Amino acid sequence: MIRRLNVYEAVQERLKLLFENFDYIYVSFSGGKDSGVLLNLCVEYIRKNLPGHRLGVLHLDYEAQYSQTTEYVSKRLSEDSDILDIYHCCVPFKVATCTSMLQSYWRPWEVSKKGIWVREMPKNCYKTDDFCFFEDSLWDYDFQKLFAQWLRHKKQCRYICCLVGIRTQESFNRWRTIHSDRNYRHFGSTKWIHMMDSHVYNAYPIYDWKTTDIWTANGKFAWDYNHLYDLFYQAGIPMGRQRVASPFISQALSTLAVYKVIDPSTWGKMVSRVNGVNFAGIYGNTLAMGWKSIKCPDGFSWRQYMDFLLSTLPNKTAANYREKLRVSIRFWRERGGCLSENTIRKLQDRDIPISVGKTSAYRTNKFPVKMEYLDDIDIPEFKEIPTYKRMCICILKNDHICKYMGFALTKKEQSLREQVMKKYRSLSHEKI
Repeated sequence: MIRRLNVYEAVQERLKLLFENFDYIYVSFSGGKDSGVLLNLCVEYIRKNLPGHRLGVLHLDYEAQYSQTTEYVSKRLSEDSDILDIYHCCVPFKVATCTSMLQSYWRPWEVSKKGIWVREMPKNCYKTDDFCFFEDSLWDYDFQKLFAQWLRHKKQCRYICCLVGIRTQESFNRWRTIHSDRNYRHFGSTKWIHMMDSHVYNAYPIYDWKTTDIWTANGKFAWDYNHLYDLFYQAGIPMGRQRVASPFISQALSTLAVYKVIDPSTWGKMVSRVNGVNFAGIYGNTLAMGWKSIKCPDGFSWRQYMDFLLSTLPNKTAANYREKLRVSIRFWRERGGCLSENTIRKLQDRDIPISVGKTSAYRTNKFPVKMEYLDDIDIPEFKEIPTYKRMCICILKNDHICKYMGFALTKKEQSLREQVMKKYRSLSHEKI
């Protein structure tokens, strides 16, 4: 009988595959529990199996973070500096924020805001001038993709791989990142290694680890970790909501106020750093920002309530939401969204006018459904159906991109992004 490998044994096999097939490997290290364990696994593997080998570490410093995270990152990177190439980046890329109706993004380490930086910029970090590809239009995720090619050319290597500590247990989107065949070319038959660009790959070696595996590894091997998690635990925050990422994104708003208790000094600086932080800290887990089951005011339909909410916003912000709504209405009328047979049956049982197609342009077993926007609908698949209530929730959550409604980057944003990518590739045309 063949014994099944445990997650630790499996990751050893994966690391062996990676180090044998890629010229240079670096770890994306945020200071969180998952990337921390991944970094420890790689350091351990190199010291045991590849003496003299070096490992890159990319740390994107978002300026506004818990002081415990800053201390842990600094300590962790110094401990194995003999085998680590450290890329500690402090650059003013655009970062999404859901704390304000006035701004959809902020910039860490923005020079014009130096007087109100949350903390001093660390020494020996990489800055804007170190990256020939940097432009003000870059979002943080754009920077990460361009960084990979920049590092590949810097190291003069043919194939480069970034190791990312995401786990499928965390969310369906992360599960889909690993298992979907739609968006990525895989490295051979390994679904956990994706081609991101020419000669550039991302790998997710701990994708099948559970939260208990992370903490078991830390305890078993006496690995250091970010002790912010101890404070989270003492504060009664569930494991699924313990985050060390950018504090202004939608997923972190419900626990933003914890900064006031755990790190009051940092909180005081954050309040003046990004618009709406104090309000989000107070109301981020309440009806005021759409995180609970919101109710339509008496005498209003959801469409009327949406119009009222839009009337309270600055013109530019309201125009953004109206454009998202226009695009969504047109999509559902002319193209249709993909729904399951079960969801279609529920709509038909409620006598909702719909037109069901036979095939979809997407790789799915669902069917394209054309329909008009509804005011609201009470079914478990609510988030799949076009309703004015969903738009109200986006507005209340300061969800400027409307991710809650399934939106991604606009064509304008995608065009700007592609222009930057092409420009950088023209600067890095030399052959390796």
